[in-house]
Amino acid sequence: MFDEIDIHILEILQEKARIPNAEVARQVGMAPSAVLERIRKLEERGIIEGYEVRLNPACFHQGLSAFVQVESDGAATAQALAEVPSVQEVHQVVGPDGFLVKLRTADHTTLARILGEIRALEGVRSIRTQVVLETVKETRRVDLTEHNGNGRH
Repeated sequence: MFDEIDIHILEILQEKARIPNAEVARQVGMAPSAVLERIRKLEERGIIEGYEVRLNPACFHQGLSAFVQVESDGAATAQALAEVPSVQEVHQVVGPDGFLVKLRTADHTTLARILGEIRALEGVRSIRTQVVLETVKETRRVDLTEHNGNGRH
């Protein structure tokens, strides 16, 4: 599926997505055109889904994080949760709660308002909220250290 050079390219891009192609080529020991072609193929195959800028939430008055467990009657709840502006992630989970939601907001007052919006969504039976006191680690990086070269772990 992909080889160790692809893995090395992915490691470099995960560290700094805006790195110049020529620098990636230098680090992997290939011509820039060959590296660019590999990156295009990784994008076309959906291995690279996109490139994002990471913003500091506190700079936008969104320093409060919370996780909300949502017990729901219906699958339509997932889309409704995804449309709430402060919601960053919606995960369908196994267990009594149907969804685990991550959200960011300015303060406890705003959090209370958003939780009221979530409670009012059709199909929501109950919610439980955990407010984050400190974030020790937060990343979207994929661990590539155990990759065996054939696209499988």
